[in-house]
Amino acid sequence: MAEKHHIIPVWFFVGVLLLVYGLMIFVSGLTEWSSPPPGVELAELHAPVWWGALLIVLGSVYCLMFRPRKST
Repeated sequence: MAEKHHIIPVWFFVGVLLLVYGLMIFVSGLTEWSSPPPGVELAELHAPVWWGALLIVLGSVYCLMFRPRKST
């Protein structure tokens, strides 16, 4: 019996990492939304929220584009 090995693209794992890091950055940005750390310039722009959202979108795109598919 010959076994078929299916290779998962490395870009799928890159997408998972971007998605996980984006979620962590986004949640941390939401927690400091109401009380920004003292001494931070331009804290009113809420950069962690925007960067987290961007990473979530990019990670989702990578995960959808390179998801492993069942071969027939």
